[in-house]
Amino acid sequence: MPWDTSDYPSSLKNLDTPVRKKAIDIANAMLNEGYPEDRAIPIATEQAKEWYENATNKEINKLINSSDQQLRSPDNNTSSARPELLEKGEHVVPHDDQWAVMSQDAKQASNIYQYKRDAIDRAKEIAKNKGTQVTIHRQDGSIQNTLQY
Repeated sequence: MPWDTSDYPSSLKNLDTPVRKKAIDIANAMLNEGYPEDRAIPIATEQAKEWYENATNKEINKLINSSDQQLRSPDNNTSSARPELLEKGEHVVPHDDQWAVMSQDAKQASNIYQYKRDAIDRAKEIAKNKGTQVTIHRQDGSIQNTLQY
């Protein structure tokens, strides 16, 4: 049974409301994809915290105002969770005049930085959390280096 704001894992009870709702949203999406609860909960919690750090006020307010039905729905349009990307490596790629951090096969960058070093540091942090790899690209798109975590 999917979780909502009145029925969710006790490990989420101390999270701020928007982080808890996002964690419920992500965990429900992961369960729908076949992840076991004991794996979905910690991953969803970590991803929700990361989302909150990078979310705009508009995104946060949209989530706060979402209904329990939207959180329980596997077709939920408010979810940016793509659990299949949790096992994919991170890439540091050129993005206009900046550097982007993207999961392999992602539709858009998770972070964009002015400096390549900052993008690499963020990609390493994400890859360490997921136990995947970082592929660092040069300005021309070729691979410069690969780091395994």
